[in-house]
Amino acid sequence: MPGRETALICPLDWGIGHATRCVPVISKLQALGFKVVVAASGRPLEFIRKEYPGISFIDFPGTNIHYPRNDRFAFKMLQLLPKLLFGIWHEHQTLKKIAAQTNATLIISDNRFGCWHSNIPSVFITHQPNIQVPGNLKFIQGMLNSINYWFIKQYNSCWIPDFESHLGLAGALSHPRRLPANAHFIGVLSRFSKSVEPFAGYNQPEFDILVMLSGPEPQRTILEEKILRQLVSINLQVAMVRGMPESDEAYVLDNRIHVFTHLDSVKLQELIQRSVLVICRSGYSSIMDIVTLGKRAIFIPTPGQTEQEYLSRYLMEKKIYFSMNQEEFDLLYAFEMSKNYPGMVLQNDYKDLEMQIRSFM
Repeated sequence: MPGRETALICPLDWGIGHATRCVPVISKLQALGFKVVVAASGRPLEFIRKEYPGISFIDFPGTNIHYPRNDRFAFKMLQLLPKLLFGIWHEHQTLKKIAAQTNATLIISDNRFGCWHSNIPSVFITHQPNIQVPGNLKFIQGMLNSINYWFIKQYNSCWIPDFESHLGLAGALSHPRRLPANAHFIGVLSRFSKSVEPFAGYNQPEFDILVMLSGPEPQRTILEEKILRQLVSINLQVAMVRGMPESDEAYVLDNRIHVFTHLDSVKLQELIQRSVLVICRSGYSSIMDIVTLGKRAIFIPTPGQTEQEYLSRYLMEKKIYFSMNQEEFDLLYAFEMSKNYPGMVLQNDYKDLEMQIRSFM
């Protein structure tokens, strides 16, 4: 199509959450007539490839970061700061080549700091302009947020996937004392936004618990093994989605634990609505999916990941969702305690997102 605009989407590859929340962005871009090209790697690339098999893809690796097996994630990130900054510089150089190769007229980066272009409108998506650090590292929080704001300033616009009023869904993460000058709240982003009506015939849930695993290794596998050990002695109907989009394997354990390596968004939404309760990480993308469908949930933050620890604590203090840390996680105790936390429903009409996209057309 002559004159058709091209949007280049670049999600971070730390887990698939940054890719899942790009789904409504991609759909809105397509509805407005954009050609969409996705530049990603690993599981995020595989996820979007299965969601949108007809669009163009480019393998665009990020900085290779290995999560620790313990809870010292923040310390590891501090040690790796020089490597991360060099990785951002390299990412920026590669981005310029990809932008020229794809004739991009709009670049949208989901939390990839190096994906801006001086000659092409560029957008940075983040739910945490206010980065959280552990208490014993508070002395560097100001420095980290200054770096964060410097990178955000390189973009034409910063989209915050939250609502502005009442501290929104992400609390202090998305509502710092001073917002970036180019910040715009666009409401929650969920891959389940296409249809939020309950599926017919599922008034009686089939599963007591749905376990949705996600996030980088080795912590994804550590949590999977811990939950499976506890499920053996608990007589509940359970579904588990392993969060590995590179495979479509499915099988049943002990005649009551239905395991899916990966499900596309339509099938996963159906499975969530067939379940009484969801257990998952307190990653912000997972939380946005849960509130969009209005399900009860138990959150287990990735050890040492201060953002997830803050979100799970914030929502538990508000008596919305029960949470428990991974090391002490007791499935039966959490299952009973969660009955006191009703969850919430929070949906988005995407008018603000559409308005922001149109501003670049």
